[in-house]
Amino acid sequence: MNDIKELRKLVGTRPLQLGAAGVMVLNEKKEILLMKRKEDKHWCIPGGIVEMGKRVEEAAIREVYEETKLHIHNMELFNVYSGEQQHHIYPNGDEVYFVNVVFTSSSYTGVPLADDVESEQVGFFNINELPEPILPTNQAFLKDVRLTISRK
Repeated sequence: MNDIKELRKLVGTRPLQLGAAGVMVLNEKKEILLMKRKEDKHWCIPGGIVEMGKRVEEAAIREVYEETKLHIHNMELFNVYSGEQQHHIYPNGDEVYFVNVVFTSSSYTGVPLADDVESEQVGFFNINELPEPILPTNQAFLKDVRLTISRK
């Protein structure tokens, strides 16, 4: 994240395109793990920026642990999301377009806990009864996973 802070010193709040990774963690009931973000009070899957030189998979696993304290053991690529639907403006005015690599996993250990830094609440939710508001950049992949689960 220090790379982004340094870059922001040069470009200010202008739009950046950033690599991001997240995991849609599903429990045995096919409920999805969501976290409520402290900074804007939106619900989303655990995830974050892929640091310079790091693998996307490493970033996804690291972010899940940092934000929810769950250890991910195996995950599968779900999809990659980009374009206007991945546009986000942070509360401080920083503007980004994510290239968001999203994984799914049902293989984890631990009990989900908020990290008190980024997440104020975490929990599993029925995919058809999600809390509001959902982070706009997450809406596309939550819709897609809902369709996938309902077909099974």
